[in-house]
Amino acid sequence: MTQMETVNHEDMGTFDSLDVELLNVFKFFNQEPAVYGVDLQVKQGEFFSILGPSGCGKTTTLRLVAGFEVADAGKVMIQGKPMTNVPPYRRPVNTVFQSYALFHHLNIWENVAFSLRLKNIPRAELEKRVQEALCLVKMEGLRSRFPAQLSGGQQQRVALARALVNRPAVLLLDEPLGALDLKLRKEMQMELANLHQELGMTFIMVTHDQEEALSLSDRIAVMNQGKVEQIGTPSQIYEQPQTAFVADFIGDTNLFSGKITKVDGTHIQIETQQGMKIIILRNHETLTELGKAVVVSVRPEKIQLSLYQPSIVTNCYEGHLVNVMYLGTHVNYIVALANGVNLTVMQPNTFGSLPDADTPIYAWWAENDGLALGID
Repeated sequence: MTQMETVNHEDMGTFDSLDVELLNVFKFFNQEPAVYGVDLQVKQGEFFSILGPSGCGKTTTLRLVAGFEVADAGKVMIQGKPMTNVPPYRRPVNTVFQSYALFHHLNIWENVAFSLRLKNIPRAELEKRVQEALCLVKMEGLRSRFPAQLSGGQQQRVALARALVNRPAVLLLDEPLGALDLKLRKEMQMELANLHQELGMTFIMVTHDQEEALSLSDRIAVMNQGKVEQIGTPSQIYEQPQTAFVADFIGDTNLFSGKITKVDGTHIQIETQQGMKIIILRNHETLTELGKAVVVSVRPEKIQLSLYQPSIVTNCYEGHLVNVMYLGTHVNYIVALANGVNLTVMQPNTFGSLPDADTPIYAWWAENDGLALGID
């Protein structure tokens, strides 16, 4: 175990202790709410992501933790201490920005050492910590180069090293991979996951990339219009969205608006505006009020297709293909139902021949693959 790892694991306690807590936090710009009553609890050692569309308040939330913005109401706590009057440079956090924010007139070693020099760290200790940080991000061999001589991925590694060299309790990541191309982004996602596992440090990442958040995070907060819509594990966010916004924003889904028309001990029937009758299984979280307006979410990969009418009678609809898109590992189908509704269907590529557009087809899904969500 390296010295940096030792420092970061020291006094960590249990995974359930909190490193960051936001309590009913508000932030306004020109009297418009950017963050509205946000409550968050980030556990020590957790990889926590804040996910949402542009303008939802996720970056402002991160800046409130970093101290670059000051909350208009509520409390920001780090390691159990209120941060109300604590400036950014005195908070036990460091931020990695999308733009890298490297000093282009300094070489890599000097960039990483910069903050330690400001703190008057003794030379021997400074050398050791800079070397450790560069080794962690596999950049020790390029210490004499300047930022302009590095690729985007290498610059991002240097930005990470510069943040880690201060040994923060919490690493804040503001769209850290947003400037990278797709292949390099995938590689850096793996690097981040490995780094988090190796250090055991608390990571808080802001991103609009759903796949990135789902693949890297222990838990995710989904934000919309300054508010937190849902917090949960990646599987909870994807499989059990609590609102129509979360269902629609995370991955792809088919949404059907309608009303509850029948309820029994095991099933609920929803009739849509187009006359579809959708049956879902009832559980303790399912809405059961007759006449209540709901939105039914069905993921594209849950829908089955057949050229022949199947024996299933519930959630089975006749239509025809209007679009077939080959995506390598999967095939994306658009099915126009007889009632005018278009379904998106995603199926694994089994290397068989693909049906042509306009082919008559049946689409169906199981009763436990639909989810009824309330409408605000």
